[in-house]
Amino acid sequence: MKYRTLGRTGLKVSVLSMGTFTFGGEGMFSAAGNHGVEEAGKLVGTCLDAGINVFDTSNMYSTGRSEEILAEALGGRRQDILISSKARMRIGPGPNDEGVSRYHLIRECEKSLKRLKTDVIDIYYMHEWDGLTPLDEMLHALDTLVSQGKIRYTGCSNYTGSQVMKALGVSERHGYQRFVTQQIHYTLEAGEAEYELLPIAVDQGLGVLVWSPLAGGLLTGEHRRGQPTPPGSRQAKGWTEPPIRDAERLWRIVDELVAIAENRCVTAAQVALAWLLDRPWITSLVVGRVTDAHFLDNISAVELELSVDEKKRLDEVSAIPSLYPYWHQLNFARDRFSEADWALQRNYLV
Repeated sequence: MKYRTLGRTGLKVSVLSMGTFTFGGEGMFSAAGNHGVEEAGKLVGTCLDAGINVFDTSNMYSTGRSEEILAEALGGRRQDILISSKARMRIGPGPNDEGVSRYHLIRECEKSLKRLKTDVIDIYYMHEWDGLTPLDEMLHALDTLVSQGKIRYTGCSNYTGSQVMKALGVSERHGYQRFVTQQIHYTLEAGEAEYELLPIAVDQGLGVLVWSPLAGGLLTGEHRRGQPTPPGSRQAKGWTEPPIRDAERLWRIVDELVAIAENRCVTAAQVALAWLLDRPWITSLVVGRVTDAHFLDNISAVELELSVDEKKRLDEVSAIPSLYPYWHQLNFARDRFSEADWALQRNYLV
């Protein structure tokens, strides 16, 4: 396993993290998986043996059951590994059962700690934007939880670029603990994060963890052009994330992944993960596969080095349009670009 530093912290995290989205399988999460304690224990053991040191969950995954199963699966192996969890999503019918109010965050953190059977959550993410709660209330509550020793680091997930920057600005103005990382969706198929979120990560020193790096299984090579949706897959069960706005583009990407994989005698999933791990601003990929064989396959991607030609082919087939003002800046401002600017603009150099 390889390790990278999380943003501007001194924390080392494995380049693959284990996602526990499939633990519990309650409600809508049954479409992704339904791992009980015994199955989860085997998968956790595989990841620990491979050197993975980050285990990611959320209070809303199967309404907390994921956290409980993760605690049982880890058993006495909690020491020396990192647990990340999240809050913000609706977890009950009450008016305060969602959001990032001080009331909700402190209550949910304390509930998560009990379910996880631990004294501290290492990385605590705001799972989604809340436009109704003032940022200073949210950040003050997180600062309180850090001061109390209940969480160590904070991060955000699924924010826009302006929302990330506003939160960082409030933290700086009031002296609150600042976000040290983002958890975002970013794949060969979904490159929107390159416009703002990745340049911000470079500029502000944020870690970048990627959720669903295989696009819900669409980039594994199991889904192919003109073929029926694989039975048992999330899509066959009605799962709609991520949205695919250009199916032809998706299949061009999958065709290229499969062609490279067959030439290298590896899997398309390994190629897709290796491409992401080669991006210099990526810290870790959160993989949440269904079987032990899936995890072992993903772990093998850590050692896969793509050639310059292979990376170029994947870059070209997955390129996102240069929108305004980015194309204008590329034409007239490139001689004064920062490293953060180049995080996006390097994609458009001929």
